[in-house]
Amino acid sequence: MRRRQAATLAAATVLSRCTAVPHITGLTGHDVALPGHRQPRDPGPLDESAALLEEFNLQRALSAAPIVIGNKVTLLPGGAQAFAAMFQALGAAKDSINLEYFILADIESGGVHLSEILLDRLNAGVRMNIIYDSYGSRNTPAAFFDSLKRAGAKMLDFHPIDPLKAGLKWAPNDRDHRKIMVVDGRVGFTGGINLDKAYENPPSAGIPPDGNTAHAYWLDTAVRIEGPAVAELQKLFFGTWQEQKAPAPDPADYFPSLPRMGVQTIRIIGSSPGDKEPLYYASLLTAIKNARRRVWLCSGYFVPPHQEREDLYQTARAGIDVRIVVPAFSDVEAAVYAARAAYGDLLESGARIYEVHDAVVHAKLAVVDDTWTVVGSSNLDRRSVIFNQEVDAVILGHDTAAQVEALLRQYMTMARPVTLDRWRRRSITERVRELEARIWQYWM
Repeated sequence: MRRRQAATLAAATVLSRCTAVPHITGLTGHDVALPGHRQPRDPGPLDESAALLEEFNLQRALSAAPIVIGNKVTLLPGGAQAFAAMFQALGAAKDSINLEYFILADIESGGVHLSEILLDRLNAGVRMNIIYDSYGSRNTPAAFFDSLKRAGAKMLDFHPIDPLKAGLKWAPNDRDHRKIMVVDGRVGFTGGINLDKAYENPPSAGIPPDGNTAHAYWLDTAVRIEGPAVAELQKLFFGTWQEQKAPAPDPADYFPSLPRMGVQTIRIIGSSPGDKEPLYYASLLTAIKNARRRVWLCSGYFVPPHQEREDLYQTARAGIDVRIVVPAFSDVEAAVYAARAAYGDLLESGARIYEVHDAVVHAKLAVVDDTWTVVGSSNLDRRSVIFNQEVDAVILGHDTAAQVEALLRQYMTMARPVTLDRWRRRSITERVRELEARIWQYWM
């Protein structure tokens, strides 16, 4: 089903505009150090406060996206854990619920359906605004949305894929890939996890014999955020609503005063197709080029633009520990083969690539050194840079970095390392499939 959806979207994009990934200039790298920034060296203990201050100043210089202190961050690996936390927050809502999701379905957790919680909160007088992507949520029954709308929820169908419904604004290639949940303006969730029934599958599901990823186990992660950074998620939500020119609720009623709830420093970065310079992409490239110890990445779709691939190559050559976790099976099969076509240079440079065979990797994670961590919706591909609306939480601090490091190590134990020798000995059939996939990689 998902593969047919991908083919439909790919066909539609042929009719839409072609956009090049912008080249990000002004980045320093391993050949040119930032003022006061030490070059890569043998791993050793760092002064934590100095390292954090350095990272803080580097990130602050990148763009206007604010760095917000005083937050509490809870990592939520896996659909079961994420859905349980989300349902708990939704069930406790007293004032408002805002949802913005690529896939929005009537998921279930603990024997309760999402629709039951949302309808209960609507009946209790809670205000509710929902943005769902027209393409991503195309398999969700209309009855789900209709029941919420009748109960008082305001709904926004992002960029309808039906040209008759979209009219002159038809933009089938521009999708809302964000995952945002904000409850009462005080609790926020984001990351890679959609409100999709596939996340209900247990770890024992693995990869079914027929390869149907809808019935497979999915590796993904979300974060729960409390504190001032929640307002940044709320701003992105209303920015999307206003950009779509839908009848808008008054945003002023959705921003309560937010006290500090913890010690985490967060930068919420929203990206949109209309951005002159994609902020998260620029931030990630800067982090990669200035890494001193390691760059560990995880992406459900690994078809990086040329500059990103080159920066990873140069970073690995400089002796930095570069590791990349990717799926061996995916709901977009062509993306796996497009990724494999580009393994050669990375493996030759010393980067390590891990393919997970017993689950569908969908997480979008990054850890650079010991202080810079990302949990978000952006994949390492062109689509996330130039076609999608994305949201990524950049978290500065050692605690979250250590947690994501542990999670990535767990993923690596589930994976098979890809060796350069094995890659060079792949079959003619595999090479042909890689060549076919590269024809479509621009739209992946």
